[in-house]
Amino acid sequence: MHFIFSFKISFKVYLSTCRYYLAMKRSFLVTAFIFPLLLLLELEEDFIKWNESRKLTWNDFKAAPLKMGSTAAMTTTHLGFSYNVSNGKITYKIDCQFEKNRSWGLVKNDWILKHEQGHFDIAEIFARKLNKGVGEYQFNKTTFQKDLTAIYKSVVEGKEKFQQQYDDEKDYSRNKTKQEEWLKKIESELKQNKSWAGY
Repeated sequence: MHFIFSFKISFKVYLSTCRYYLAMKRSFLVTAFIFPLLLLLELEEDFIKWNESRKLTWNDFKAAPLKMGSTAAMTTTHLGFSYNVSNGKITYKIDCQFEKNRSWGLVKNDWILKHEQGHFDIAEIFARKLNKGVGEYQFNKTTFQKDLTAIYKSVVEGKEKFQQQYDDEKDYSRNKTKQEEWLKKIESELKQNKSWAGY
């Protein structure tokens, strides 16, 4: 039997108050089922896949700004995970993307843009950790669904905690010294997990 098990998670980050909206989708389907074409054809121009050489610009933030206190910008990213199991072997796909139409900037300067790029980079760190967790998983035919769900949830929880610390410890980018320390920390984490970047 051939299964597909997919998740999708998104979070929105605010500079003044960091809020995460968890939107998890899960589907468990026999491969004989044909996905509607529209579900497979997400408009690529609405999303940016994380790429080391492709940094965010303010032109990528397409949503209309929302005025909420001192909120300066919002970034929405997606950490997607899907897998197939066939003859005791797992194949899987991981996506780390920035969504243009749910991201916006009210105050646009280089400093805040660096802050938002940091959130996208953190999502990539945990995409790599997810790749590591799933890649090292030893298949168990009776518990694989539960096991892979647990791996995914653990990575998501770690990502959310890391994102919150990123905002809290530098006061949502207002503490420039802490901001620079965190950007170096994020760069270091990306390098430490570089061997798991090829997902």
